[in-house]
Formats: sequence, structure tokens, C-alpha cells
Amino acid sequence: MIRRFVLGVALFVLALPALASPATWDIDTAHSTVGFGIKHLMVSTVRGNFNTFGGTVTLDGDDPTTAEISVTIDPASIDTREAKRDEHLRSADFFNVATYPTMTFTSTKVAKAGAGFAITGNLTMHGVTREVVLAVDGPLATVKDPWGGMRAGLHATTTINRKDFGLTWNKALEAGGVVVGDEVKVAIDLELIQKPAK
Repeated sequence: MIRRFVLGVALFVLALPALASPATWDIDTAHSTVGFGIKHLMVSTVRGNFNTFGGTVTLDGDDPTTAEISVTIDPASIDTREAKRDEHLRSADFFNVATYPTMTFTSTKVAKAGAGFAITGNLTMHGVTREVVLAVDGPLATVKDPWGGMRAGLHATTTINRKDFGLTWNKALEAGGVVVGDEVKVAIDLELIQKPAK
């Protein structure tokens, strides 16, 4: 009886690390978007996406505030549906992708904010790192897909000033104003796939 009890305790202790280990979710890039919008000539908004990106979210249990998020974006994959404009955006006037080939975001804090969440993290772009806060709609949606895997989705937004990251190119208009606005509105839609437990 004692031996069975000791064996049961030992098996329980051995199982604890597996039960406590956080789950890792990969970004499903085929069903995700990293987009932005910026004013053009002070009268319209040009929208675009970064087509190449990836990353992971590590989550301990079902509590979103435990999430640790790491995302890498290729700025050379910028796509505004205008080849000449995209080429200019890749140049030294803007992203200078030859010198700064990656953008990264690493979370430092996730907290409840109203019905959703606020993700605070460090965004590195054009060789400059600044703290940004993403507003995330909530609650997070989770579903089992037809192939037996678990998926989650989130929508996040933020606004940054491109000059904070050294992206200062512009031209003045004769009637006043400038060609390119300073504020960039970022909209991110992510679909995540949970990695199988090891």
C-alpha cells in the first residue's frame, strides 16, 4: 500500500512540469495580416501590408495576461500595390532595407483593458527601438479546426509616429502641408496555431 502511494506521488511529481509547461502558438501567416495606413497629400489614406512575417505566442494556461509575444517582419516585403512607391519605401529615404533588413516586436507586458487587452512591447524598426502599446479586441477567440488542431485569433491596433523611428523623408506642398503624414495607423489580424505538446 505504501509502495503504491509513493509510486503515485512520484508519478504526479514527474507529471507536474508537463502540466505546468506553457503552450506555444505559431502565427499562421496564410490567414494573418500586418497592415498599416498613412495619409497621402493630406487628403487620402494609403494602405499597405507587410507580406513576410512570422512569430510565436507563448501562453501559460488560459490567461492571456501571461502571453509572451515575439514577431519578426521583413520590411522589404512591403506592399502598397504600387511598385515604384514600394521601391521608394525600401530605399534609404524610408526603411533602408539594405541596412535594416528586419523589424521586430517583443512584448513586455499584457494587461486587461476594458473588454480587451493592452500589449506593451518594444518595436524595433529602422534601427530604432521604441515602446508601443497594442490595443487588442477581446475576448480572444479559440476554436478547434477540422484537422484536430487548436486555433486562436486576435485583432490589434496601434498608432505610431514614423519620425520616432528615424523615418523623416517628406516634401512640402505648395498649398501647405506635406506629401506623407507622420502618423501611421497599424492594424494586425493574427490567426495562431497551437503547437502539439511534446
